[in-house]
Formats: sequence, C-alpha cells, structure tokens
Amino acid sequence: MGQAIRADRLELMVVATDVNFDEAAYLRANPDIARAVESGVCASGWEHFIAFGRDERRCVRLEVPKGWRAEKLDRLRPSLRANLACGDRADRLDFIDQGVRDEFGLVATNNVSSHAYDHEALALIDRHADGLVLDCGAGLRNVYFRNVVNCEIVDYDSTDVLAAAERLPFADATFDAVMSMNVLEHVKDPFRAASELVRVLKPGGELMCVAPFLQPLHGYPHHYFNMTRQGLASLFESLGECRVEIYGAMRPIWALHWFMSSYRAGLPAELRETFEAMTVAQLLASPQSLETLPVVIDLSAQASTELASAHALFGRKPGVSP
Repeated sequence: MGQAIRADRLELMVVATDVNFDEAAYLRANPDIARAVESGVCASGWEHFIAFGRDERRCVRLEVPKGWRAEKLDRLRPSLRANLACGDRADRLDFIDQGVRDEFGLVATNNVSSHAYDHEALALIDRHADGLVLDCGAGLRNVYFRNVVNCEIVDYDSTDVLAAAERLPFADATFDAVMSMNVLEHVKDPFRAASELVRVLKPGGELMCVAPFLQPLHGYPHHYFNMTRQGLASLFESLGECRVEIYGAMRPIWALHWFMSSYRAGLPAELRETFEAMTVAQLLASPQSLETLPVVIDLSAQASTELASAHALFGRKPGVSP
C-alpha cells in the first residue's frame, strides 16, 4: 500500500494514490470525511478522493504491522510489574481501569495530541536502536518505531501501552532511554511522574524531557502546570548531571506567536483588524493605559482563560468558624 518501511520504523501516514487507496485507511486519516460519510453527506471515501482528495493530497493512515507490535510487547512482558492489574489485549497492554482514572483524573477525550520528533529525539532513538526507548505520553504517532514503546492514556492506534505517567507498569531499570515530550504539564503530580521516569531508566540511560514555560493554556484534556528552567531541573535532581536547553520550537518567538494568534482569535471579528494594525510600540504602552480599549475588554472568556497573566483563587474551608 505504498508504506514507507525501514528496518526500524515505518510511516503510518502516507499520501493517498490510486494504487494504495484503501477505504478504511482513508477514513482513518481523514476524520472529517469519515463524519461526512457517516452522516450521508458523502457516499464514500473513494468518492471524496476522486472528487477532491487526490488534488488535496489527502493521506491514508496505515495499520501498525501486528508482528512488530507483538515483538515489542514480548520484549516488555518480562519487565512488567506483577502487582498492577493488566488487561493484556492482543494488540496492546492496558493498565488503566476505573480506579486509575479516578486517582489520576483521567477522562475520556476526543482531543488528539500529535507532534513529530525533533532532531534531538530522533538522535536519541537512533542511539538506542538495539535497546528499548520509552515515550511516555507519546500521543498519536505518525511514524512507528520498532524500539520505541508508545505509552499513553489515550487508545490511539499507535499506542502500545495504556498507563498513567504517575504509575508506570514497568520494573525498575527497564529502558535504555526515556522521553517525555510536552507531557508533564498535563499530569496532576509532575514530581511523581518525573520520579517514575527516572525509576524505569537503566543506570547510565538517557532521559529527554520537554515541558512548557510561557505557553498558553492547552489541554489533552487537562493542563495543570507550566514550569521554569529551574522548575524543570528540580524534577530531575536525582539524575545528578543534567543540562537544560532552548532550541527550535522552544524559542521565545514561538510563545509570542502563539500568544498573539490566540489573542486575535479571541476577539470579536470586527476588532481583529484593529488589533492586527496595532504596532509593537502601542502594545508596549503601559497596560493600565490599554485596559479600557475594546481590544482588551472585549476579549472572549475562553481566550482570557487561555492567556491569563495570573489567576486568583478564593475559597472557604468546610465547617463552622470558631
């Protein structure tokens, strides 16, 4: 089906052609078309492909070869913790039951987290081609690696193991390398999750963790904590020697672009052009002088929450005051 296969990895998302077209694979890759077919707006994926998809270079999403996943899970089974309940399905290991969901606040979601590996992550994977690499909170992966265990709370087709980051089902010192890419902001207890990542790492093994600092609210489905450079380092003090870097999409311009784009999108349509026309100098004026402008007071509640400078919490302890 035109699958790009290497000895150690394969592409799951490939451009659809007349040769490799498969109805199920086309609908998997294009949820909007799947919804249109289900509702009767479109007769079939094939009809859409002929009319639009070929020119739009729509993709098909291929299946993970059963042999690859079975081989990976067979390597893992001797290193599973015996005291955790496991739903050992044919295609993956499931360590999430209702008790785990309740304890760690896991809820069903239709959100899709999907990011490609950067050059540092790919280099780490390549350095451990003969070992096992844990990707904790892998999201939906478009490339499936033979040596990478995709651990998630969402049952994506690329997920190998379903488990909470705060309670990993693997024995101590299982993995040659561990990755956590934009995950720890989404867990209730990042200190516990970080401790788990270190626990399952072999002595001398490599860890790579990316976590946000100045990023707006985003959730898959929850977003609890951003962290400073010092905060991130403090999570992994037990490693001893570590370095913290900023490169690529971690650079400040990405945070600025995200913030400004979300701010513009949160304004009423009639105010967006006004906001776009404001100069940097105008935006750098005293915030007090801007607070009464329509582009400030008419920002949507959703955008205000997403981009808030801070939050104030007010509460009352249960019981009767003395």
